[in-house]
Amino acid sequence: MKKSEFSFIGDIATMFGPLAHHGFEPIGDDCTVLDMGDDALVMTTDMLVEDVHFLRSASSAEEVGRKSLMVNLSDVAAMGARPIASLLSIALPEDAQGQWSEGFMRGYYEASHETGVALVGGDTTASRDRISINVVAIGRAPKHNIKRRSAAEAGDVICVTGKLGTSSKGLVDIMFGDLNTAAARHHRVAQARIAEGTWLGARPEVHAMMDISDGIASDILHIMELSGVGADIELSAIPTDYDIRFATTGGEDYELLLTVAAESYPTVAEALLKATGTTLTAIGRTTQSGELRWMQDGTPTDVDLKGFTHF
Repeated sequence: MKKSEFSFIGDIATMFGPLAHHGFEPIGDDCTVLDMGDDALVMTTDMLVEDVHFLRSASSAEEVGRKSLMVNLSDVAAMGARPIASLLSIALPEDAQGQWSEGFMRGYYEASHETGVALVGGDTTASRDRISINVVAIGRAPKHNIKRRSAAEAGDVICVTGKLGTSSKGLVDIMFGDLNTAAARHHRVAQARIAEGTWLGARPEVHAMMDISDGIASDILHIMELSGVGADIELSAIPTDYDIRFATTGGEDYELLLTVAAESYPTVAEALLKATGTTLTAIGRTTQSGELRWMQDGTPTDVDLKGFTHF
């Protein structure tokens, strides 16, 4: 019987749970955390597979190189940490060896230079017909700055940075051959919220935090499950330029989804805008219900919204 992606991950976490973790936190957050005394190291890994995460016909090699690093740095930023290093492994078919791989590394280098992240190791190998890319990203932060999905409290304001749904709309544009729309360009060139993540990490009023990679319809469930809270999300409050389904169910926004102590939200939002130029929009509240409710102008609605899953 086929299992869902989240069920498979849950089985893995259960299987490996009894093993010694040697100071690393177990599976559950955007990154694992290693206590280093006053500071903590965070580590994450992510894969990009040709024809699943990118199309060579729609994205340049430089764009794929940049995106491969940025999607991992987004996880580091979501923990409230500053990214410091990466490891890169890549499997290349024969027709991607040479010009394509050189372009890929230019894009990866530009993203590394822009963010101050060192490339400290990795691996290269051949593949039969598709490119596969795996990146490990490492970050560092004061231990008390680390944000986890499990830290939300009932009554928190649920917030997002920036606007949602642009990447999802861009993917649809690409699939229909519209490669040069603003949304399509946004989809091809990911940008991690590094400055925002590290700034929010230093704010004790910010409780839970993660990045939006699978759409808030999926991602809010992780915070709910690990924090033991419910969530009421107001559809009319979600910041987007597109249909609400793009903004709730589409992946790869790489914005930040967080909960903030209710009395502190206005101050945090104003200060984040001043510090980084990025908006922080309240889209709902955490509750004690344990359930996710979609609201329309304050009234529960039975709209069926489900985020992206890989399986």
